[in-house]
Amino acid sequence: MGTVADRSVLAGLAMAGKTVTRADLCEAVYQKVGLSRSESAALVELVLKEITDCLERGETVKLSSFGSFVVRKKGQRIGRNPKTGKEVPISPRRVMVFKPSAILKQRINSEADGKASP
Repeated sequence: MGTVADRSVLAGLAMAGKTVTRADLCEAVYQKVGLSRSESAALVELVLKEITDCLERGETVKLSSFGSFVVRKKGQRIGRNPKTGKEVPISPRRVMVFKPSAILKQRINSEADGKASP
């Protein structure tokens, strides 16, 4: 991937503890790919829309070397209001979970240890 100096805009934002936004992703695509800013924004929006549409349909989205977004169904259950202690029904719903790949986990942990990834 290059030297530390060649790292993307996103790496600098992450190191600063900042939350990466859509605008940050668009800027990174603009700087790395060479598309115009409007084309970069359209590309990022298109990718996010495709992921969202797949998840809405209940499909799993698997991004190699990154992880999987999985939609799970949760059945109805009884919960408890922590303030009053009263039992309340929690309706059935679908939830999305992210399962990081082993490669992503390894990269995150090597960065936390202070080692730079290749």
